[in-house]
Amino acid sequence: MQMRSFLFVPADSERKLARGLDSGGDALILDLEDSVAAANRPIARKQARAFLEAHASANGPGRIHRYVRINPLASGLALDDLAATVAGRPDGILLPKCVPDDVRTLDHYLSAFEAAAGAPVGAIRIIAIATETPQAVFALGGYAGVSPRLEAITWGAEDLSACLGGSNKTLDGEYDGPYRLARSLCLLAAAAAEVLAIDTIYTDFKDEVGLKAECAAARRSGFAGKMAIHPAQLAAINEAFSVSADERQWAERVIAAFAANPDAGTLALDGKMIDKPHLTLARRLLGLSTS
Repeated sequence: MQMRSFLFVPADSERKLARGLDSGGDALILDLEDSVAAANRPIARKQARAFLEAHASANGPGRIHRYVRINPLASGLALDDLAATVAGRPDGILLPKCVPDDVRTLDHYLSAFEAAAGAPVGAIRIIAIATETPQAVFALGGYAGVSPRLEAITWGAEDLSACLGGSNKTLDGEYDGPYRLARSLCLLAAAAAEVLAIDTIYTDFKDEVGLKAECAAARRSGFAGKMAIHPAQLAAINEAFSVSADERQWAERVIAAFAANPDAGTLALDGKMIDKPHLTLARRLLGLSTS
């Protein structure tokens, strides 16, 4: 299943959790961090666990993947988040405000909690939110080989702008310099680690035009999907990150051309030269191994 859209849902809201199932998202992120007030964390943990247990459907078409965004490891809250939710067997954990060593630490924590719950050790994946502090941005080159659980790297502009004391977008609505850098380094970090790169949220959920433009730019750059803060954003995200019929046809023709000429380094297709990088891109578009 292609993972294009990830919808944040406050775990303390039963209504929003229920609506998330029919939202059209590829994944729900049960949020225990920013969208939950401190006083509501105990009930949010209980509701997240109940939701995970009630919707632990088997793999298959149309299945919504279930992730939990825990609090940062340095907050002192993450272990309570994991203790409450790992037994519900989420598909993954979204780790905020992290550096590569935090992913290693989370891997160890997950193994312990999985074993205690009688769950398969290693089954829960990790998505790292890897640009929310200046230190994290400087550490983006360190995710390769950090953990076999690492599934994707995403980035965030809101917490980074709070650290820097500035606005993350210009008056024209474009990301300012430090945030463009963080976005680009996230993409490169994911490629170096051979995991998915997921684009950050678009905060104005009523601005469909702006969302579509940002999705198109992210897809062109190489991001595989995008985070969402509102169900209304999911249709545009899913459309932008889906492989089109024309792309699929092109990819199939490239693969067929190289299959017919296995010793060729370059080939002509539709009057243009194609080589091994085009074959790699074609295989990636079809969800095939590139190695």
